[in-house]
Amino acid sequence: MNVIVKGCDSGSPRCGCNVSVPFRCAASLSQTINQVAASRQKHTLPDLPYDYGALEPHINAEIMQLHHSKHHATYVNNLNVTEEKYKEALAKGDVSAQVALQPALKFNGGGHINHSIFWTNLSPNGGGEPQGELMEAIKRDFGSFQKMQEKMSATAVAVQGSGWGWLGYEKESGRLRIVACANQDPLQGTTGLIPLLGIDVWEHAYYLQYKNVRPDYIKAIWNIINWENVSERLQTAKK
Repeated sequence: MNVIVKGCDSGSPRCGCNVSVPFRCAASLSQTINQVAASRQKHTLPDLPYDYGALEPHINAEIMQLHHSKHHATYVNNLNVTEEKYKEALAKGDVSAQVALQPALKFNGGGHINHSIFWTNLSPNGGGEPQGELMEAIKRDFGSFQKMQEKMSATAVAVQGSGWGWLGYEKESGRLRIVACANQDPLQGTTGLIPLLGIDVWEHAYYLQYKNVRPDYIKAIWNIINWENVSERLQTAKK
């Protein structure tokens, strides 16, 4: 069906001039949606800000290489495949297929989000204690840095099976919270908390070095936490 709208050759029907521009509403809308979807760039594996061996002796190079180039890469690839399938389901109006794809979107999308945060949360120059506003917030909400560290460690150790321990920011209250998420559930998408610091407790993150002794891995990871990155995330979350 042809529809006549008021507009000029600027292409904007909101323009105030009185030139009639015919276009096919349904066909044009569908074509535009498909063009936008086609032009969307695929998700890509982010580069690490350090070498695979830079976090040794706390996390060895073999683990980092496998974790980044194999595990994270798989989440990225599967996310792209799932999004393509979801786009096809949307175009067909196939609601059942859209619903069926939700778990894969959550799992692979969460895996990509979580690991992209995790790599920046770590640094060969990390460790120690945070400074400034982040430290003040930690003392206010947990009593001391040591108490926060103990609570987050206990939370991460207690994750059954695979998952993550998180320090997050609750925007409504302006306070820090510590929670655990199962599998690759993204923190913000499932709890509303804005992620500041995540500890990956999937076995692929530590087993080759620490075997099944998760507490030793968590104890070691505090030596490479990038508190500058965590502080920057807090500042961004508060805006």
